[in-house]
Order: sequence, then C-alpha cells, then structure tokens
Amino acid sequence: MTLNDIKIIAYHNCKLKGFWDEERNIGEMIALCHSELSEALEEIRKNPNPLFEYTEEGGKPCGFLTELGDCIIRILDICGYLNVDIERIILEKMQYNSKRGYKHGKEF
Repeated sequence: MTLNDIKIIAYHNCKLKGFWDEERNIGEMIALCHSELSEALEEIRKNPNPLFEYTEEGGKPCGFLTELGDCIIRILDICGYLNVDIERIILEKMQYNSKRGYKHGKEF
C-alpha cells in the first residue's frame, strides 16, 4: 500500500464520518493538525518514553506515536480533499533537502 493509497482511505473515512458534511477551510485544517501535535506533546509530558503505547477503555489506542499518526491522518485528509500526489511532493522536497548544506546553512 502506498502513501497515496492511505491518503484516499483517510479522506474517504473522514467523509464517511461526517467531517466533510460542511465546507472546511485550510486554516481550520492546519489548526486541527496542530492540535494533534499538541496532544503528542501532552503524551510525551505524561510519559517521556516515546515508544510507550496504551489503550483506553473502549479500545482507543493512545500515546505519543498515536498522536503523530493522527496528525499524519489529518495531513493526508487535506491531501485527499485537494487530490494531491503527496508522495511526489514529499520525494521532491526530500531530494531538494538532500542538496542543502549542513543545517541548511543556518546557525542554530
């Protein structure tokens, strides 16, 4: 299964669950991605082991990695909505980044 296949599944699942019943804007979708990263931060604050996973009552998977996964699902949902070839976008950016200088030429 490719990343573009997963994108289609993520988008269709979001549509099926009603997240596209009303028009959404890009800013809102970015904020939802940010909220998942904030949840990842809260998980790592609760347990500093990034590999720690647990399941809540009812079977909901939880933990730092799960929240990162939620962020990726949100990003893929956006890409599905926009019908973007996310694999091409990522590979182009990675190729460009491979040619950049150490720390992209910036002092940190």
